[in-house]
Amino acid sequence: MEPRADQTAEILERLRTGAAGHACAGFLTTLDPLHLADLLTGLVYDRLRRKYDAAAEIYRISGQNWNQTFYTLLFRYIGDLSNQDTYTELARRATYTMVLRERRSLPRIEALLFGTSGLLDTFRPDDYIRRLRDDFAYFRARYDIEPIDPSAWKTANIRPGNLPRLRIAQLASFLSQHDFVFEQLLACRTRQEVNRLFRTEASPYWSGARHTPEGPEENPKRVGQHKTDVFGINVVSILQYVYGSYIQNEELRDRAIALLECIPAEENKYTRPWIAAGVNPRNAFDTQGLIQLSREYCAAQRCECCPVARRIIDKITRSQ
Repeated sequence: MEPRADQTAEILERLRTGAAGHACAGFLTTLDPLHLADLLTGLVYDRLRRKYDAAAEIYRISGQNWNQTFYTLLFRYIGDLSNQDTYTELARRATYTMVLRERRSLPRIEALLFGTSGLLDTFRPDDYIRRLRDDFAYFRARYDIEPIDPSAWKTANIRPGNLPRLRIAQLASFLSQHDFVFEQLLACRTRQEVNRLFRTEASPYWSGARHTPEGPEENPKRVGQHKTDVFGINVVSILQYVYGSYIQNEELRDRAIALLECIPAEENKYTRPWIAAGVNPRNAFDTQGLIQLSREYCAAQRCECCPVARRIIDKITRSQ
């Protein structure tokens, strides 16, 4: 039985009113595991299509270069959300091709990245910083680099381990140790393999605070498990899926999905309300579905397009 238009409108209005408070969570908790999995799978593929489009645009802007595409996504997800666009701009100005030319020298990669970031001139000068500044002066002239304005970097309310100076040092260390990572990335099948690939450590110089204006502050040097999980979800899995789609390799696309299923459920501002309401995601595959639900439907109050809302409407009308 088809619901009346006025009845549907009334239900949708109630759903929109409760969208900000995740009012639909109660319905999700009543679903049996099979139906919940089916619903989340649809949302995950919804999210994969959106991420596919974003990665494909980076690939286009990168001159159809998969290595630069990976490099850009790596930078985009290395730090916190408030600096995401600035890291992306850093990857655009200091390209992977430039880094590859200097890959045997960690100090020269640090000079290139810190100089381009605009942060190099904000550090307290010592012999090492002066060396980096001299090297960057050469890179700036050779590649016609315009440094980013240092004020573009947000540092307020960011924990020490996520500050740009440490994350850029970790990027430099990673890039000095690995050539053409794209093939290694495509081969990753498990959370452990992703962790081994990305669990790099900044050089000892950057773990202290002698180069910062704020004074003593000890920072962790190594990229942690949480961040390598972020890379697994947003870099490795996405590129496996996108590249697999480009070359029509279904096995690679399946590998991307399997990787999400072996990474633990994410805990962030998008997933916590669902979990608190009793929805129990099994892994990152499920939480990607919940994130899609939160960001693309609940936050925008797009209940008329939402697959959860459609099921709620169907259930209400069938019970009458």
